Amino acid sequence: MGNEDKDIKIVLPKYQQIAVDIASKIVERHYEIGGKVYARSALASQYRVSSETARRAINVLSDMDIVEVTKGSGVVIKSYENAVKFIKQHKDIRTLHELKNDIFVRIEEQIDEYMKLKTRIGELVERIEHFRSVNPFVPFEIEITADTPYLNKTSSDVNFWHNTTATIIAIKRGNEILMSPGPYATFREHDIIYFVGDDSAYERVYHFFYSDKKVKRKVK
Repeated sequence: MGNEDKDIKIVLPKYQQIAVDIASKIVERHYEIGGKVYARSALASQYRVSSETARRAINVLSDMDIVEVTKGSGVVIKSYENAVKFIKQHKDIRTLHELKNDIFVRIEEQIDEYMKLKTRIGELVERIEHFRSVNPFVPFEIEITADTPYLNKTSSDVNFWHNTTATIIAIKRGNEILMSPGPYATFREHDIIYFVGDDSAYERVYHFFYSDKKVKRKVK
């Protein structure tokens, strides 16, 4: 999705802008019912437009039955209620456009967050590949569930390395990946723990977290 759609703005023709402005003044009681609006030439001068543009603005108001145009009497304010309807219709159109723009902005933000997450995952993969090339250990992963007695405890609290001889290299938490979290990162439900160790590391870590459970799987 390009920025072109997001940056598009609704711009009313000048004569419609004038019509909306006059209708707003009627709603705000600047003009009274039965009163007269300036002559077209005066409107053209006031809004700095041509007489033809002023005429079109008056025609819009006339078509909406807000004013009445008669020879000799000029432009007479006819309906407060129709002016209110006209203004509401104008606001509804703008609100719909603003809602569309808001949706586009949110979609762009989600795409941006996805790209950031993709980048972080790429960094994690690169680090894992680095461990494979310079370290005799194999990376594993395990999910933290409510079944572990160590929920919301840190690796330091439970002597993780001492009990497993495995080293935690990252924790995936929601849309974030915590690299090299250190001994004070807590184990939270749904966390994915990435760690390295020897070939038996996964079994030791699994039994450490879930001593009464059968080993399910290991992921390289």
